[in-house]
Order: sequence, then structure tokens, then C-alpha cells
Amino acid sequence: MISNIIDRRKRQHRWEQITAITEPTYHDNFIDDSDEAEIPNPDSVPYDERAAISVGDAIAWASSLPFAATLYLYDLGDGIKSRTS
Repeated sequence: MISNIIDRRKRQHRWEQITAITEPTYHDNFIDDSDEAEIPNPDSVPYDERAAISVGDAIAWASSLPFAATLYLYDLGDGIKSRTS
């Protein structure tokens, strides 16, 4: 289930192919003035990234997750992997 969507695309009118990342929403519990999400068993809640996915498919994917997730939207080729390589 999606709890939050963070849109970090510079090209915000691109929707056919983007990079989408999901992570458990509880990761943001430590941020000042954030809502508090329930903390599930951390071993069962993965971070995941999908490249070349449409915005609609990214929303469907994140909505199907069995935990409260934050969906991050990036331009295709951007995201966590591109910042660490």
C-alpha cells in the first residue's frame, strides 16, 4: 500500500519510462514533523527499484506491496543506484 509519493523527477511530464523506488514508509519516522508509520518486521520489508517502468505501473506495483510504502519517482536512469556509482 502506498503511504506517500515523493516525485524527484526533473522532467515531470515524462511518464512512460521512469525509475521507481519503494521503501518502507517507517524509514521516515525520524524526520521532524513526519507522520509515524507502523514498523513491521524489518527482515520482511525490502527496498526495491524498477527502471523503465511507467508512472501508472509504478503506482500499481507500490500499491500491491504488503506494507506501507513510500514511492519515489525519478527520471529514467536516476535514483539510488545512479548516485552510488
